[in-house]
Amino acid sequence: MNPYIAPLFIGAQYLLPQHGLSRLVHAAARSTTPWFKNLLIDAFVRGFVPDMSDAIEPEPRAYPSLNAFFTRALRAGARPMPADPHAIASPVDGTISEIGDIDDDRLLQAKGRHYTLTALLAGRSDWVRHFRGGRFATIYLAPYNYHRIHMPLAGVLRAADYVPGQLFSVNRTTADGVANLFARNERINCLFEGEGFHHALLLIGALNVGSMETVWHGEVAPRAQRVLTGLPIADANGAYAASRGDEMGRFNMGSTVILLYPPNAIEWHATISPGKTVRLGEALGRRLIADGT
Repeated sequence: MNPYIAPLFIGAQYLLPQHGLSRLVHAAARSTTPWFKNLLIDAFVRGFVPDMSDAIEPEPRAYPSLNAFFTRALRAGARPMPADPHAIASPVDGTISEIGDIDDDRLLQAKGRHYTLTALLAGRSDWVRHFRGGRFATIYLAPYNYHRIHMPLAGVLRAADYVPGQLFSVNRTTADGVANLFARNERINCLFEGEGFHHALLLIGALNVGSMETVWHGEVAPRAQRVLTGLPIADANGAYAASRGDEMGRFNMGSTVILLYPPNAIEWHATISPGKTVRLGEALGRRLIADGT
């Protein structure tokens, strides 16, 4: 973004009624009135030029609403999982914002900006203990990306929180300019146990992304009461669990996911670096198993 425009863009976000605006987008995106939803879909296609070749339904106007179009499913086999059973699969289509080591309790947000694991995990010391000094990856989903979120590794859900917050944009310009961005924004934090260790997948809300959901809880946000809330981790059939590659949630506009791993549990591939475009199922790294392979 133009360096003269960037401060205005960031400053405007402090003044906007972030949640109110996102609720308006939420309502408009779910309209099934044919002329209106087609107007929105046509404008979106012109503005963002999404690739529809992998969608089950490639015709944009065939979707009953903008939200249905935005959260479109992929055709079978469009995003195969890695052949290596120990590989960490990208959970989304997107762009790597940052990736690397957690420096004790600090994660890199952007050049010159860090935020704390403690703040990101809403003060949950039991979660922080798992990931302090571990590894993380932040992946940004642009509006034109596929917006369902899948499991990077198999796991059983051990804890899940709705964390209230603001709804700043999560693009690179805002990440560069707003301190503690990901720890300030509304989010869903999911902690899993599987593959011999705990790992976490966090869904970060953003401006116009007031709606986030998981396959287990349905739509978690927006909420009438924006207070820290623990979400169920089991139902009458037992604990919630998923295999690598299973869908676990979705955004209803562009946003960001953050992956967290403990120390000595995984390694990232050297080819996966900030700015790299990744696709669902692409190997980001590899878990380290007992025999060191």
